[in-house]
Amino acid sequence: MILSLNGFDAEACYDGITALRLARQSPPDLCFIDLNMPGMDGDELAIRLRELAPRRLMTLVAVTAMSREGDVRRLARAGFTIHLIKPADPTMLVSIAKGMHG
Repeated sequence: MILSLNGFDAEACYDGITALRLARQSPPDLCFIDLNMPGMDGDELAIRLRELAPRRLMTLVAVTAMSREGDVRRLARAGFTIHLIKPADPTMLVSIAKGMHG
């Protein structure tokens, strides 16, 4: 909703399966991904999004409470570009999106 209110074409998905299905129809440029989702966790979704469009420039942002060093390395291996700690600042979300399309 925050991104839509700021003029971005944004869609919300509440589980990884739905997000992957939507990405197959229209590959995204930017995804904010919660790591704890039903059906498929954020790590698996990130890996599958990268496999779906390996040559596409896609920014994947992990939004999580996990912040230990091992978590950060794990997220990088899964293909995340940016790691935000919950609660994510709404201005930071908009700033990241603007940076993609700015």
